[in-house]
Formats: sequence, C-alpha cells, structure tokens
Amino acid sequence: MYARPFIDSLDFARSGKKIDAEVSFVELTRLQDALDDTRGMLRYSVQGGLDAQGNPVLDISMSGECRLRCQRCLQGMDYEIRHDARLMLCDQAALDAQDDDEEEFDRILADAHLDVLELLEEEILLDLPIAPRHEPGDCQPTEGGDRQKENKHPFAVLEKLKRN
Repeated sequence: MYARPFIDSLDFARSGKKIDAEVSFVELTRLQDALDDTRGMLRYSVQGGLDAQGNPVLDISMSGECRLRCQRCLQGMDYEIRHDARLMLCDQAALDAQDDDEEEFDRILADAHLDVLELLEEEILLDLPIAPRHEPGDCQPTEGGDRQKENKHPFAVLEKLKRN
C-alpha cells in the first residue's frame, strides 16, 4: 500500500498540474464488489486546466484491464477500461443550480482535499456495465438459469404430476 494522492482541486486546475501514475485494483476498495478478481493495474492521468470560459477543469484519462463476473455464466471475464472525462470544478451553489440539459461537461464539487483515487473509482463505477456478460455464444448459463427456463410457470411441476 502507498499513500493515497490528495489534491487541492482548484489550485491543481489553475496551475495546470498533472499526475501520471498507476494504481493496483486492490487499492480501489469501492470496486471490490464489482470485480471478480483484484489483480491488475489501472493507469491514470489527471491534468488540471481552464476551459475556454476560464472555468477550472480536470481532464481524466484511465486505462487498464480488470476482471468482472459474467452474469450469465458467473465466471470471470476480462473487461477493458478506457475512460476519458472532463470534469468542471464548481462550488455547491453552482452544483445546485446546474441544468443537465445544457451542460457540456460533468461538474464536481471543488475540494481543497480531493481524493484522486476516490474520484477515479467513481468514474469507473459510473462507466461499468450494470450486468456484465460475455458476448452471446461465448459462455453457457449456469444450471440455475436453465432450471428457471424449464419451470417458467409456477404450476409446471403440477402439470408433470398430472401426466403420471
């Protein structure tokens, strides 16, 4: 384990600082429930800057490969993370007043002690599929799934007894 990176988000953005680093999926504790396996590394870059209107922004780029659990066969499957985002930093009043229809970028609350890994985890969690599955034909449903198909109707068992 190593120290988590924290930044003063407004200062980081206004001075155009940059972080290029790697982190193990083991360190991303909020992802543990979504992952089948915690092996692997996430490469990330966080670049501070200002947009065309002079608003402070963070440009985030992440890449890596993790293992998710297929919801069809319940086996592990490789999932490639490729995520780029531009996040506008703003105060609480601007967040409350935001209109999602006209926003070009996602907004986050400017924080003097922003946990970079927590921000990355949030972006990954929002980007992961709700029910990850292998491509059709790449896996077979578990036995429980077959049994459900067989007994679609609650009285299917009675129908079998009636025939005997």
